[in-house]
Order: sequence, then C-alpha cells, then structure tokens
Amino acid sequence: MFQDEPLTSRTEAITPGEDLSDLGVEQLTERLETLRQEMARTESAIKDKKAGLSAAEAFFSPPGAS
Repeated sequence: MFQDEPLTSRTEAITPGEDLSDLGVEQLTERLETLRQEMARTESAIKDKKAGLSAAEAFFSPPGAS
C-alpha cells in the first residue's frame, strides 16, 4: 500500500563544489536540470516571502503612513 521510496527525485544530493570529473554527460545534464528546478523553486519562495512581508508591513503600518 505504501511505498518506501523517498519523496525526493532519483538523483543523489547535490553538494556545491564537489568533483564533477567522474560524472558523465547524461549525469551532468540531469544535475543541471535539477539545479535549474531548484533555482526556480527558490525564486518562487523568495517571491512568496516578499509578498507576505509587504502584506504584513501594509497591515501594521500606521494609518496615513505611506
């Protein structure tokens, strides 16, 4: 009924600065795509956090303060 597979992708964890010389072209391409997806996810999180911060600042600012 339940699968024991992790919720993450098939790729192993990516460590910045690690040696890439043992990876093949396909592995490097997959790594690059994973990094692009993570960048997009991070940019989306930043956008959401900024929107929340703006909403909080608007809510808590004194009336007439612009």
